[in-house]
Amino acid sequence: MTVVVEIPDHLAATLNEAWDNLPQATLESLAVEGYRSGKLSAAEAGEMLGHTSRWETEEFLSAHGVWPGTTVEDLASDLATLARLREA
Repeated sequence: MTVVVEIPDHLAATLNEAWDNLPQATLESLAVEGYRSGKLSAAEAGEMLGHTSRWETEEFLSAHGVWPGTTVEDLASDLATLARLREA
């Protein structure tokens, strides 16, 4: 699918100065937000970006602060589960 995004020229100029490749930066931003929001899996984000390996996608998502996605709550839940299993 081709998506056309209209940006006022003066803002596009500012963004072009910040990023060497505005279309690629836009695609990457969409992939990051798609993954962060749970709308895309890591595999889907990697496919969208044309990555050839899972590791490339993990490195990309990590560089953008959204991988591995483990939260303090996830860790606490895992530790509670481990404690229950050890008691059994």
